[in-house]
Amino acid sequence: MELFVYHNSREKAYRLPQGALKCREQAVLKLRLWGYDHAGANCTLRLWTDDGELLVCGDHKRDWDGTTVEFSITAPENPQLIWYYFIIDVCSTRLYYGAKSGVGRLTDSLPDDYQITVYEDGFKTPEWFRRCTAYQIFPDRFRRGKADANGKTALDRLAYHENLGRKVSKHEDWSERVNYKPRRGERFYSPTDYFGGDLCGIREKLPYLASLGVGVIYLNPIFEAPSNHRYNTSDHMRVDPVLGDEDELKRLVDEARALGIRIMLDGVFSHTGDDSVYFNRFSRYPDPGAYSSKHSPYYDWYTFERYPNEYRCWWGFKSLPEVRELTPSYMEFVCSVLEKWAKLGLTSWRLDVADELPDAFIEHLRTVLKRIDGDGVLLGEVWEDASNKLWEQGLRKYVYGRELDSVMNYPFRDAVIDFFTEKTDANALVHALGAQRENYPEPFYRAALNLLGSHDCERILTVLSGAPAHNELTREQQAAFTPERDALELGKKRLLAAAALQFSMPQPPCVYYGDEAGMTGLYDPFNRATFPWGGEDAEISERYRLLGKLRQKKPALNRGKAAFAALGDDVFAVIRAYGGDSIITLVNRSVERRTITLHEHAFYEGPDAGELPFAERYVDLIGGKYADAISRTTHSFTLNGCGSAILLACSKRGKL
Repeated sequence: MELFVYHNSREKAYRLPQGALKCREQAVLKLRLWGYDHAGANCTLRLWTDDGELLVCGDHKRDWDGTTVEFSITAPENPQLIWYYFIIDVCSTRLYYGAKSGVGRLTDSLPDDYQITVYEDGFKTPEWFRRCTAYQIFPDRFRRGKADANGKTALDRLAYHENLGRKVSKHEDWSERVNYKPRRGERFYSPTDYFGGDLCGIREKLPYLASLGVGVIYLNPIFEAPSNHRYNTSDHMRVDPVLGDEDELKRLVDEARALGIRIMLDGVFSHTGDDSVYFNRFSRYPDPGAYSSKHSPYYDWYTFERYPNEYRCWWGFKSLPEVRELTPSYMEFVCSVLEKWAKLGLTSWRLDVADELPDAFIEHLRTVLKRIDGDGVLLGEVWEDASNKLWEQGLRKYVYGRELDSVMNYPFRDAVIDFFTEKTDANALVHALGAQRENYPEPFYRAALNLLGSHDCERILTVLSGAPAHNELTREQQAAFTPERDALELGKKRLLAAAALQFSMPQPPCVYYGDEAGMTGLYDPFNRATFPWGGEDAEISERYRLLGKLRQKKPALNRGKAAFAALGDDVFAVIRAYGGDSIITLVNRSVERRTITLHEHAFYEGPDAGELPFAERYVDLIGGKYADAISRTTHSFTLNGCGSAILLACSKRGKL
């Protein structure tokens, strides 16, 4: 008779508590055996820290019939990662059992290790952020505002950069295509073409954003810089004159706050522009920068291999000299940046390229920011699993409670795209989302910004329409690319379903400007076109408005417990509940209709499994149909091809 072994790190029956542990918290790990000579098998838990220290090996107890082996562990006193797998010795044979997450695999060689993240006991993230919907704006492309008090528009204010000797180009027509070709006589495209979106334009559209249920606006950089993206900062202490001035920024902050909307800034602290107050390579500023004088107060910020023309720069771009973040004067300066903008009510930041910032620098920023405003958010740009991210100095420490509140959740985007484009199935989606929840501390997980699009990736509608990867096309082909009508229609259906999933997750959703309007486009700069005011896709816009309001008003969606389930290969489900409010969201990635049977036992994984009871009656808030009750805990529902449903628990009479 064969030996069977089972452990699922995402089931409470086998790992309790679920997910990450607080420092010194106790947990129980269980392994089940049955079949050939299970009673005679000797089981060992192999558990160790990042530095190889063995924490426990062998102490355990069995249940009455010997089929379940139980191990008790205590998390270390300091935040870190620990790992474990099981060793089974039976009949003179040594076997191993492990996996990165979920159900393990029995093997005769060393297995993958289960990860447990250990974090600070007092780690918290701002509740307002965890409940909100975010909206990302690339300022130059969102909307042109009215002329300022001097009668100048953003395009007129480009004279500031022109007077400094910078080359700029203006798009008089808001609907023009973005530039992507080099200027005549230049080798590479320069992002110095402007459409004239500004802070006033954003302020004038605050009622529109409020109608989407937006609670925070994440702005791409707004500080003075010689480009339309402004990631090559010239002066952290000054709003780019093209966008407006501090008074206009203050008006935006105040009027947004009156509508319940906060503003998050983009902090670019790993490098500056070469054309900046700090480096001053082209002598555009009156005081000497690091490039022009070794006596500059900024000289120690940079690393020169051979002064002044050979210096360390970001990814080899000479226009982006890297800073030495741990230089005391630089750390003091960045703190002054946080303090200055906090006076205008701006106390939340997204950290550009957080994986290139030292841990000590991020920890210092968090300390300063939380001292200024305990409700301020520090969000990092990290594209991978932030819990086990490696760099040259070892594991990063983002998630332990001393650095970031959370990160931009690109793994969520990848998993959703793979599911809807049929690279994976619903089981793989459950696994990807469940594994991330397992690895992240609950406060960090609940604040991860779930995005489907951003300024750094292709438009989500384009991707879901089956577009080729941008690196498979020339720049000219990317510029000319538009999904064919049938592909676009399929992509649109997928987007509506993906958005329903995004807004139903237990983390804040983030909408990249124009995704809710049906914008398309491949990689930068084609994903940064102007918002099509007056030309929005009405169906997509209305769906996002519905989802935003549901997220805003329904406690189950903005703070409730959650569990996931795969209902076949094509249908993914998430259940949410808070108090008497209960919602089940279903998405079908198949083009065919799917009738599914929905049972409460389908949601058996994760920390909230077993705590999300079914209601007797559900109504779909998208289509208005009722789920057919087979029994009190079992329902039947039919989803259209590429369809979605948000089922709200209601009374027997159908009242919401």
